[in-house]
Amino acid sequence: MLLDDKIYLGTSTRPEYLTLKYGNRHGLITGATGTGKTVTLQIIAEGFSRAGVPVFCADVKGDLSGISMPGTPDEKIAERAQQIGFKDYFLSAFPTIFWDLFGSQGHPVRTTITEMGPLLLGRILGLNDIQTGVLNIAFKYADDNGLLLLDIKDLRALLVTISENAKEISTRYGNVASASIGAVQRALLVLEQQGGEQFFGEKALDIADLMRLSPDGRGYVSVLAADKLMQSPQLYATFLLWLMSELFEELPEVGDPEKPRLVFFFDEAHLLFDGAPKALVDKVEQVVKLIRSKGVGIYFVTQNPADIPEGVLAQLGNRIQHALRAYTPKEQQAVRVAAESFRPNPAFSTAKVISELATGEALVSTLENKGIPSIVGRTTIRPPSSRMGPITPAERAAVMAVSPVSGLYDKSVDRESAYEVLTRRAEAIPVEAPAKGRASNRESFQEAAIKSFTRAMASSAGRQVMNAIGRELVRGVLGGLLR
Repeated sequence: MLLDDKIYLGTSTRPEYLTLKYGNRHGLITGATGTGKTVTLQIIAEGFSRAGVPVFCADVKGDLSGISMPGTPDEKIAERAQQIGFKDYFLSAFPTIFWDLFGSQGHPVRTTITEMGPLLLGRILGLNDIQTGVLNIAFKYADDNGLLLLDIKDLRALLVTISENAKEISTRYGNVASASIGAVQRALLVLEQQGGEQFFGEKALDIADLMRLSPDGRGYVSVLAADKLMQSPQLYATFLLWLMSELFEELPEVGDPEKPRLVFFFDEAHLLFDGAPKALVDKVEQVVKLIRSKGVGIYFVTQNPADIPEGVLAQLGNRIQHALRAYTPKEQQAVRVAAESFRPNPAFSTAKVISELATGEALVSTLENKGIPSIVGRTTIRPPSSRMGPITPAERAAVMAVSPVSGLYDKSVDRESAYEVLTRRAEAIPVEAPAKGRASNRESFQEAAIKSFTRAMASSAGRQVMNAIGRELVRGVLGGLLR
């Protein structure tokens, strides 16, 4: 069952495999709560890891942490493995790196305000079009003035500056109404109270650390602790969207490799599309379509295929459907739509079987020779080799202690950025009214700003200039595509 070019998923009337060559053609795992989606995700992650493919997945319920520990011996599970012909079944842990946006259950994950960009940041903050426009002006003003936006206090200081100089800035960049600035500031406060200040800052996540291999050649499984993060679903969805866009932006083209360079699981995928504007959905579709050429496979995990827009759904070649219940007309329609997405099997009615599947069973159709979907098979999913269920805090701490990124991200770095520069500018402006014959307040402000900016340039040894140029080129693929 352990083949070099395939991942064994389970057995229908034949063994069902996911071919590594088509692993970057993306996939979909769907089914009602409690039908086995998490275990299916786990066994696919194990298969990719064993094949030397790094994996990134969000652990919404805490159960996926078990992939870091060998499974517990169980006679019933071993018997089930024998019944489906899985003679090579064995218990094993997999190399794991734990991550956490809040830094409590894994290594901290950070990005900067600049790297997030105004489009995705506006989505996190729940801004309307006018308010997002003000955010775009803020980013442009920061770029033009060599201001690094690293963390929330940088953006807050920038918004204060824009508010205090709204008339001059509106003349050059467009209207910046005080009401819109206030709305952005209030939304920023809410994000900060939800823990957003821990997410924005440095050291920012290096994508290369999600693509590590263990000494024995297996791919590391990066597990993002998302139980607390799910309390802020907008932050969760936008973070994963940002990560997807960063992968697209940073990785070189590789065409269709023999196996993916990285596989990315997007659990609770409906959160990405709920309430998303059409422009954003279109860009997600474009990224999903193009990122396969970077060797990245994206697997959406959600309850119903209808949660995924049709344009995105069409890009998902490998499909695993667990049970869906059909009690209402709307649910029955969803079952029919799900059934029609599979290549029919003359042996059974796909729509009928979807509502009959037991826990641990699924309909499986994956890409075979020449990328053609296989005939759908009613499949008993194989048991995972690693532990099913969460690990203990002590076990998590032990895994983190030997992590290859231990010490790289655990302490934040607060270098000079917009907050420090703008604070010095404000301190340089005289409080008293200018004497007759002296420069006006506006001229004093400009003069002090130039002097302050010159000192900042000198102290950072040209770093600000390079970052100002780089920000125009590196903003995140979605923001760049919209521009």
